[in-house]
Amino acid sequence: MTTPSDTSGPTRRAFMALSGATAGLAALGMQAWAQNAVEIDPDAIANTDHSTDVLVIGGGMAGLFAAVKAHDAGAATMIVSKGRLGSSGLTPFGKGFFVFDPATESSTIDDFVDTVSRSALGTNNPVYTRQLAEHSRDRAAELRDWGFFDQTLANRPFMQPIEARGIPLLERVTITHLIKENGRIAGAAGFRIDAAETVIIRAKSVILCTGAGGFKPNGFPLGDLTHDGTVMAYRIGAKVTGKEWNDGHMTRADHPAATFDGWGDMFERVPSTNGVEVHHDLGVDLNYRAYVLGNPVAGGPGSLPGGDGAEVAGGPFVPAEFQRNFDGPPPGQDGPLPGQGGAPGGPPPGFSPGANVGGASAGMAIHKSEGLVPFDDRCASNIPGLYAAGDALGSHMAGGIYTQIGSSLAGSAVQGAIAGEAAAEFAVATPAPAITDARLVEITGEILAPLRREAGYGPAWVTQTLQGVIIPNFVLYIKKGSMMQAALAYVEELRDHHAPMLRAANMHELRLAWETRNMILSAEMKLRASMFRTESRCSHYRLDYPEIDDVNWRAWINLHQGADGTMQLSKQPFGTWPDPS
Repeated sequence: MTTPSDTSGPTRRAFMALSGATAGLAALGMQAWAQNAVEIDPDAIANTDHSTDVLVIGGGMAGLFAAVKAHDAGAATMIVSKGRLGSSGLTPFGKGFFVFDPATESSTIDDFVDTVSRSALGTNNPVYTRQLAEHSRDRAAELRDWGFFDQTLANRPFMQPIEARGIPLLERVTITHLIKENGRIAGAAGFRIDAAETVIIRAKSVILCTGAGGFKPNGFPLGDLTHDGTVMAYRIGAKVTGKEWNDGHMTRADHPAATFDGWGDMFERVPSTNGVEVHHDLGVDLNYRAYVLGNPVAGGPGSLPGGDGAEVAGGPFVPAEFQRNFDGPPPGQDGPLPGQGGAPGGPPPGFSPGANVGGASAGMAIHKSEGLVPFDDRCASNIPGLYAAGDALGSHMAGGIYTQIGSSLAGSAVQGAIAGEAAAEFAVATPAPAITDARLVEITGEILAPLRREAGYGPAWVTQTLQGVIIPNFVLYIKKGSMMQAALAYVEELRDHHAPMLRAANMHELRLAWETRNMILSAEMKLRASMFRTESRCSHYRLDYPEIDDVNWRAWINLHQGADGTMQLSKQPFGTWPDPS
């Protein structure tokens, strides 16, 4: 602040003029509307056409087992991945693998399923919870044979069974379209990131192993996951579930955007297995604490006092059986504080005591709680021939809260194997799909549209605008109807006006444009599902409906695209399968 005798700073009039000029430039420049300086000729882009029985989209843990088991069941199989096999998505970050071993566990699988259901407040699908326990040991044994537990990086162990079987692998390919013909899946289409080339893959069945997604937040290894599979499937009529749940991972208050600084110990660790340890983790307890007290917060999750010692009334309900306090080692345990990557007895990764800020995984729900609605116990969707596994399948394996350390990685392996066998059986009994040339021309035209746009919005700016609208703690995590309705108005504007005018100058920007479109639709799903659920449960918390409502809300929320293009929502009671009609 200047004083009358201090003439070194600008006058008030000059400051106001400067501010006005800056605001005017921002109003023009921050719109990011500009001529498209295209670096490649869209009309010169080549196309490659592939055919297979089973197409696996995604190169993580679920994709690996889906491809291996589909091949071993007798189906010609192909993998396509936006990144590198075993090195994209969250697989490099997953180091704990849950194994239920009846020889060492004091409890039964029935006990495990019941305990998970109590922690999940009924939100889990016990069929998929049981599958996790029943098949985890076999999947871990296969991974051990491939060398997964012997090194920090997953690419070489993943390549071992793929190369041994000669399974074709396309890496660095962004899939933008699922193709449906005559009421069933017929393949997928996309483009190479590192070459001027579109890709068509005809397939009798498709398994989405595309992982979770977010809004490209800082501080968590989630940057290349944008719910691509979920959104593509929604656009061809698949049902989607679990979008109201939130993953509550934090990052360190110091250098919050430096992912390796916050999580380097995870990336550098050799994977290992662990047994039963049911918790109630990764909810929005600390988001509520930050809402009441302000950031940064200290300590770990749960309703007990955090490291700053301040009592906070209200907030998300945590069953007494699963309440924990992480100010120090568990009683009787010596050694360093827990929390370094999900140590037994301690909090999940990233929840060690210290100064933390939330939103690190903004846009992601609890593992296995969001994605395509399973219509049976074999990972099938409502689109014939379309399957999903891992974080792309809304199996509610653990429900709306993270219950078991290591279950995400193990669940992806288990579900990938089940989906692979089911998709192979479907493909073997199904004739090859017929896709007309006109339909392929239409699809490739849609893929390349941002490259042909003479002017438009840059995907980076639209993404930043979306992040500013949806990520705030008082919108995405600590919810109330009025704020969500206001955010939805912004998201609808981005959906209707900005997404259709996204531009791209090269193949990298083309990827960003499609990811931005997917994030916008995912944001709409999260807002609509969160407004629809008028209660608080697990990782969904509303200030205006803070209590659990078992009378009206013992149900999952499913979304689908109506005949008029609008987003439709419905309830599916816990413990039931969807109505096939």
